[in-house]
Amino acid sequence: MRIVLFGATGMIGSQVAAEARRRGHEITGVTRGGKSGTRAADASDPDTVARLVSGHDAVVLAVSPPRGGSESTESLLEVGRGVLDGVRKAGTGRLIVVGGSGAVEVAPGVRAVDAAGFPEELLPRALAQIALLELIRDSADDLEWSYISPPMVLEPGVRTGAYRTGGDQFLVDSKGESRISVKDYAVALVDELEKGAHIHHPAHVAY
Repeated sequence: MRIVLFGATGMIGSQVAAEARRRGHEITGVTRGGKSGTRAADASDPDTVARLVSGHDAVVLAVSPPRGGSESTESLLEVGRGVLDGVRKAGTGRLIVVGGSGAVEVAPGVRAVDAAGFPEELLPRALAQIALLELIRDSADDLEWSYISPPMVLEPGVRTGAYRTGGDQFLVDSKGESRISVKDYAVALVDELEKGAHIHHPAHVAY
């Protein structure tokens, strides 16, 4: 499979690239600055995205919103719109998004971002990821999209190849913790690329 990966050098993107290459897929890595051998591109520009994506089988969007305030949402939405429109122009219908955990429920009807104790410093980025999910849900029915949310704790660690997949509510392990290693999150995302088990609705992965 030929895959374009936006955000290829980030904590998650780099592991997705490694996992995909491990399985024999061809990765075209893209970053804003073109560092570490990636292609330099502005993902918010549909024409640029279309040129990069043309001839590929799938696109992975692993771009994180800025850490700042309200500009986090608009910045990520600009990228989201550019990628959606560019993918359409190129005729490449498969899109997988590295999502956030803020929209996953900690109790029935209670999203993580709405729960007491959600870290205030993480709120702008979490809300930006939720806005991106809403954009995709509202305007991307013509694409085969998947949105993969990590658990509360996404951390360095070993690749076990084991994980569970859920829907709207957080999965927890035997200790009551919601977590996964970045390498195993990458395993789950590439599995979704290959199998397409969660098209047109978000999924949540954790141990």
